[in-house]
Amino acid sequence: MSNIAHLLALGRDVYLPVYRPREVILERGQGARVWDSEGREYIDLSAGIAVCGLGHNDPDLVAALTGQAGKLWHTSNVFYSEPPLRLAEELAAASRFARRVFLCNSGAEANEAAIKLVRKWASAQGRTPDRRVIATFRGSFHGRTLAAVTATAQPKYQEGYEPLPGGFRYVDFNDVTALEIAMAGGDVAAVMLEPVQGEGGVMPAAPGFLRAVRELCDHHGALLVLDEIQSGMGRTGTLFAHWQDDVKPDIVTLAKALGGGFPIGAMLVGDKAAEAMQFGAHGTTFGGNPLAAAVARAALRKLSSPAITHNVARQSAALRAGLDAINAELDLFTQVRGRGLMLGAVLKPAHAGRAGEILDLAAAQGLLLLQAGPDVLRFVPALNITDEELAEGLRRLKLALAGMAT
Repeated sequence: MSNIAHLLALGRDVYLPVYRPREVILERGQGARVWDSEGREYIDLSAGIAVCGLGHNDPDLVAALTGQAGKLWHTSNVFYSEPPLRLAEELAAASRFARRVFLCNSGAEANEAAIKLVRKWASAQGRTPDRRVIATFRGSFHGRTLAAVTATAQPKYQEGYEPLPGGFRYVDFNDVTALEIAMAGGDVAAVMLEPVQGEGGVMPAAPGFLRAVRELCDHHGALLVLDEIQSGMGRTGTLFAHWQDDVKPDIVTLAKALGGGFPIGAMLVGDKAAEAMQFGAHGTTFGGNPLAAAVARAALRKLSSPAITHNVARQSAALRAGLDAINAELDLFTQVRGRGLMLGAVLKPAHAGRAGEILDLAAAQGLLLLQAGPDVLRFVPALNITDEELAEGLRRLKLALAGMAT
C-alpha cells in the first residue's frame, strides 16, 4: 500500500466519520495555490472555508507566529500577556463600536459567548427566563455547539440532537414584517444574524434590512448580534460587512480570517452589554493564546489595509465577470449573489442538487471549491488573490462545468 493510500485508509479508520474529504493529501500552499503529496497543484478558491484570507504561507503571518513561538506559547487567563491585550485593543478600535473584547478559539465559541452574554444581560435587566428569547433567521449558520446549532435555523444540523435548548425563535430572512410579528410580544432579548448568510446559500441581507432590524431592536429594548465570522475581516469589501448597511451593532462575533488559518475567535461588545458579564461569568483555557493573538494582530493589520480593500473590489468584479462569461456559454446558473469575495453561483433547477458533484469535477481539474447547500457553488478565495491565480481558477472551473454540462 502506498503512503497516500495508507493515509486515506487511516483517515477512514481513526477519524470520527463526520466529514467526507476529497481523497487527496494536501501538503503545502503558497498564495491561492496548494499542492498535494503527489506534487499536483490546485487553485484554491475555498481558502479553508473563508479562513485563509491572506492565502497560504503569508510571510507576515509566518513571521508573527515564529517570532512569538520563541517567546511564550500559553499563560491561561490567570495572567496577562501582551499579544492578546494589544489584539483586543486593536479590534475594539477597528470595530468603531466595541467597548470590550472576549477572545476564544473558534466561531462557535464566539457565538456561544454571545448567546450567554445576551441571556446574562437580559437577566440583569430584570427579564424573566421566558423573556430572554433570541430571534434568528432561517438559513442561518452559527456553529456546531448545542446552543449555536439551535440558533442555526436549519433542521438538518439539529436532527438527532434533541432536546435542544429553549429560548430561540426562527424568522424568515429579509422579512421585516415577520420579524415585527416575532418581536411583538416583548419577549425577544436579542436578534442574531449574519449580514451575508454563508451556509444558507450565500444570501446577503437585502438593502435596508439590517437598519430595520436595528430599529426594531431599539424599539423593543433588544440587542443586535451580528455574526461576522465568515463575512467579516474584509471578506465582503469592508473590514466588517455591516459597515455597508450603516448600522451599529451591540455584539459582533469573529473567527475564520481573523487568524489567517491559526484558530482564534472573538466577541466584540458595545457599551450597552459591556458590563453584563463579570468575574467568573464565562471563561476559556486557550482563548487569547499569545501565539494566536500574535498572528491575528498581523492578519488584522493587513486585512484592514487599503490594498486589500482595493483588491477585493477588483477581484470581486473579475470573478463575477468570469462567472457570467461561463454562464453565457454553459447556461448553468440562475444568478450570482453575495458581496465582495463571498459569492455564490446558484444552479438552475435542471442542475439542482449537483453542487457536490461539481466540487469533485473541479478537484479533478485542479480547483478547490465549496458549496453552500446542494444548489449553490461558494467562492471565498484569499482576499489578496492575484489576477493570474483568479484567471487560472476560472479557466479550470469552466473545464469542470463543461464536463458536467455534456
